[in-house]
Amino acid sequence: MHTDTEILEDSTPRINLATSDDIRREMAKVYRETRFNKILPNNGSKLVYMLINILKAYEVTEIEKRLVELEKAHLKGDK
Repeated sequence: MHTDTEILEDSTPRINLATSDDIRREMAKVYRETRFNKILPNNGSKLVYMLINILKAYEVTEIEKRLVELEKAHLKGDK
């Protein structure tokens, strides 16, 4: 099953989500905007859900990097 999707141009600035702290700040921003009725609660929930998944992916990537470094250090120590 194939459906055509339309890609919309977005003029909003790109949000920096490069670190876990960036992601946390964005979640807090969405919370405040929802709390003060700048965005609808259902939209806020969806945004936070996506941010949580981005955070999980970031954490897994960081853990994998650290594990690789530990494995390399361990192998160097065995020689």
